[in-house]
Amino acid sequence: MSYRKTLKLVCSFAGGSAALVLAAAAADSRGYLGDRRAEQANINRWSSFSVLQAAQPPGTHTPVPTGHAWDFNWDKRDPSTLSNGKKKEHANEDPSSEQDNGKPKATRNILLIRHSQYNLTGNGDIERILTPLGREQAELTGMRLRDLGLKYDILIHSTMARATETAQIISKYLPGLELVSCDLLREGAPIEPVPSVTHWKPDAVQYHEDGARIEAAFRRYIHRADPKQKEDSYEIIVCHANVIRYFVCRALQFPSEGWLRIGLNNGSITWLTIRPSGRVALRTLGDSGFMPPDKLTRT
Repeated sequence: MSYRKTLKLVCSFAGGSAALVLAAAAADSRGYLGDRRAEQANINRWSSFSVLQAAQPPGTHTPVPTGHAWDFNWDKRDPSTLSNGKKKEHANEDPSSEQDNGKPKATRNILLIRHSQYNLTGNGDIERILTPLGREQAELTGMRLRDLGLKYDILIHSTMARATETAQIISKYLPGLELVSCDLLREGAPIEPVPSVTHWKPDAVQYHEDGARIEAAFRRYIHRADPKQKEDSYEIIVCHANVIRYFVCRALQFPSEGWLRIGLNNGSITWLTIRPSGRVALRTLGDSGFMPPDKLTRT
């Protein structure tokens, strides 16, 4: 029976506003009131439910962790492992105090800078120096590092011409900062990327040689602080895109073969933080927002 017929029948017997209210309440309780609106509401509700169902991963409603657990001894400097097997110098020495004395207490901040734009047509590394735009980029990066107001401890750079020149320009804005060059930080092919690409295919020998060198650079520079270090440190490393991307994947314990999925602008800043516990955080990845849009390149 439709709502109108129900209302007319009740009003004819009872009459008045009270009967009207009772009839409306009865119709609403039985779903007669607003048939079309209720029908549309049901359609909308079930449509929304279907969308929500489709958005859920198959077989589960809760995301679950995948992969391996975090390895706190990734840098082989976990004090709990270093103290094992050590002999106590005194018979009454407390083993727990010995371990506490060997625990790192400072945080290391490592700012990885990709070199600025350089001359791709140069004959060998010595001629692959920065372009005029690349020198502007290095100036902007230097100003940015200065404006961060951090107390930097050292500036390490690759020995390749483009990285050396970038570091020298940056150092103008950080007077008194020690500059150190390192061959381990030179550009190369760290590990065969997955998925592979067609435009860049080093041979197996290059992966073997470059990979060992870049991994050695990672082990030298990316680790928790020494227990003797009392204050947090801020270290700048000017190097290359492949090296930085590999460092980031290794430090975060992501699959190293995924390094080529990351893109970095010239002169950009990538900031890693390594806590005394061995935890690693990525504060910025390829930050170049301090440069005007017309100064951004990725060569």
